[in-house]
Amino acid sequence: MERITSIQNPLIKHIRRLQTDHKYREKCMEFVADGFKLLDEALKWYPHIKTVLVVDDYTLPELPEEARIVSVPQSLMQSLSEMKTPQGLLFTCSLPQQRDPVLRGGMLLLDRIQDPGNLGTILRTADAFSVPVVLTNGCADAYSLKTIRASMGAVFRDPPRYCPLDRVLSLCREQGIPLAATALTPNAKDISSLNIKEYLIVIGSEGQGVCGELLAASQEQMIIPMNPRCESLNAAVAAAIVMWQLR
Repeated sequence: MERITSIQNPLIKHIRRLQTDHKYREKCMEFVADGFKLLDEALKWYPHIKTVLVVDDYTLPELPEEARIVSVPQSLMQSLSEMKTPQGLLFTCSLPQQRDPVLRGGMLLLDRIQDPGNLGTILRTADAFSVPVVLTNGCADAYSLKTIRASMGAVFRDPPRYCPLDRVLSLCREQGIPLAATALTPNAKDISSLNIKEYLIVIGSEGQGVCGELLAASQEQMIIPMNPRCESLNAAVAAAIVMWQLR
């Protein structure tokens, strides 16, 4: 086990930047997660752990032989962690390679879900219901610390897929995959009246809803019935109801 005590150490600077810079994460093909619970999930489901930073005297579980293990003083972990009360452990993993997802009915397509807490909650719920999720343009980073925490390890158990909007539309046309968008439109049908397992289901942005291109390409638009005085639901709650209906 190595030991680092300087905040100027290159590894410390690297991990700090991985936590805050999305483009740097993509360039390095590496991301950061924190805490023993998430490390346990990664060890069970995601065999790509690269580096583990742990506070002096903390006991670690058995780690892969290739993992770099570094002990640091509590003060250094405090300055490095984004949490007010650090859990005493940070670790990095390789980002998964992205390929075209296999699109089909009964999947969720997330359009511009920008809040990392909402995105992580949707991924956690999708994992519970075994519903595959595809992210498209404008979504929050699935591998930011906030999203990973909110997912409760779902990003390790079932890594989310990403596909650009134009590619999604192209694949749907080529393969005859119908789209159904959740929307507050006059033509929207009660979700319970549709066999939504047949559709690739679009959940839209918290503030703006589903984008115009996806709405125009959708064979169906659907709505979750609710009290007329309520305008809409939180995106993660709406996604959970849709996934329950899928089941």
